[in-house]
Amino acid sequence: MVETAAQTSTAQAFLATLKRDLLIAYKRKNDMVNPFMFFLIVATLFPIGISPEPERLSEIAAGVLWISALLASLLAMDNLYRADYEDGSLEQLLLSPHPLYFMVLAKNIAHWLVSGLPVVLVSPLIAYMLSLPEGSFGVLFLTLLLGTPVLSLLGSIGVALTVGLGSRGLILAMITLPMCVPVLIAGTLAVEQTQNGASLMGFLAIEAAMLLAALTLAPLASAAALRISVN
Repeated sequence: MVETAAQTSTAQAFLATLKRDLLIAYKRKNDMVNPFMFFLIVATLFPIGISPEPERLSEIAAGVLWISALLASLLAMDNLYRADYEDGSLEQLLLSPHPLYFMVLAKNIAHWLVSGLPVVLVSPLIAYMLSLPEGSFGVLFLTLLLGTPVLSLLGSIGVALTVGLGSRGLILAMITLPMCVPVLIAGTLAVEQTQNGASLMGFLAIEAAMLLAALTLAPLASAAALRISVN
């Protein structure tokens, strides 16, 4: 009975943390709009800077969208723990009797719902603008749906390591970008290779494996990094 009560209490704390972060993001609309608008701006500037020809754009569309999603994720990352660190609620979270893994996971889920999911939902529209073949829209959507949570989870580690630093933009990028490169490569190759008739299941399996590994390990690493940075 005691163990069941503890599990229930942890589940309630997880949901409360998730709800709190979503409400804060809703009140701070700039935190929601800025990454989304940045994604749109970066993706739409590529045709101007490279070439407006549909044949050329269709070749680079997958890479453009994945790079835009990665940069938008990095832009939104700095907000993950910053406000909690500044107002002292992060210290209270560390002192909580509940496992820090679940609290960090709740904050990561809220962050992805606010900054990552809108990017995934609008990606087919931007892909159409970049002349990506219509048969690849579903592949792009699935790979982004699996890959963008991994970007958020990996970025959380870098943010946790640098949360106590005053100026951390460049350091955060240097920590996060190398970890995100495999996700970027896998997502881009999935779209490009399936256009050539390759099987989609293998690429989806790789993306799913990355997501499961990130869900398992990234919150643990972020929790340890937070304890180091805050204490």
